[in-house]
Amino acid sequence: MKCPCGRTSIIVGIGLLLFLLPVLCPAQNFPTKPINILMAFAPGGNQDIATRMLASRTEKIIGQPFIVSNNGGGGGTVALGINAKAKPDGHNLVSYPTNSLIGISQLRGVNYKLDDFVPILAYGVGETGLVVRADSGWKTHKDFIDYAKKNPGKITYGSSGMGTPMHLAMEFVARKEGGIQWQMVPYSGVAHSITDLLGGTLQAVSGGTAWIPHVQAGTLRLLVTHGEKRMPSFPDVPTLRDLGYDFYNWSLFTISAPKGTPPAIVKKLDESFRKGMDDPEFIKTMKTLEVPISYRNSEEMKKYLQENYTKIGKMIAEFKIPMEKEKTK
Repeated sequence: MKCPCGRTSIIVGIGLLLFLLPVLCPAQNFPTKPINILMAFAPGGNQDIATRMLASRTEKIIGQPFIVSNNGGGGGTVALGINAKAKPDGHNLVSYPTNSLIGISQLRGVNYKLDDFVPILAYGVGETGLVVRADSGWKTHKDFIDYAKKNPGKITYGSSGMGTPMHLAMEFVARKEGGIQWQMVPYSGVAHSITDLLGGTLQAVSGGTAWIPHVQAGTLRLLVTHGEKRMPSFPDVPTLRDLGYDFYNWSLFTISAPKGTPPAIVKKLDESFRKGMDDPEFIKTMKTLEVPISYRNSEEMKKYLQENYTKIGKMIAEFKIPMEKEKTK
């Protein structure tokens, strides 16, 4: 009588183990093809440039090319909605500022939830500020505020949409100053809003630092920034906090994957991107963009997103900001 655990059973067992190995160790062979990164804003903005540079440095480490494509609109919610339904195998990522997930989603009907994503990492802090045309006559933030108070409804400014830090900064100041009335026009990317500001369609832009070259060229004037600290290139320009407004931009540049992406793959992506952040070209690009480098791993980002989702929700309720109805330009 032959043992039921003989050679045949051993062979079957080995075959089964080999079959299951890719499932048990999903990161071992990952990635098996190019990795897609969906950029949540239009081309030309700071995060678009930073994402492409980080991807180009990281693909040498991870062994497959990154394909970065833009799908701007809705303050980043369009790209997030697409990624939420993508296959969770690590080959489909989305790059966005955290506020697109934790702020705008609370002011707009979206087809995803906070837990529909697994954060890979955060790699930068989104610097923003308020700019006007250099020939406007508003030399300081106080000049701008005084005009807005005396001329209710005459200021039209561009931002990336309701619920973004750039919009909430303006709402915070408006309420602090007794109820200023101004009109926000939402844009899919800051570059378009700056074009309209230079063309005279807008009176101001509250947005990301794509305005830097225009400020340096003397066509735009930076009145105030939204960060916790003053920007190194503009040490004489105050922050909102410097002016007595207890507000700062909390949004981080983040890369996430759809819910269900295996933890081992998330870890491999995190570690690869982290190494890519050490590349001199990436560091140089971030410095040029005036985007402070700030690394937070997946677990740290999960906590950060949940805490700030709650914080922003309270702010929206306090400001009585309605659900967004405007179409983004």
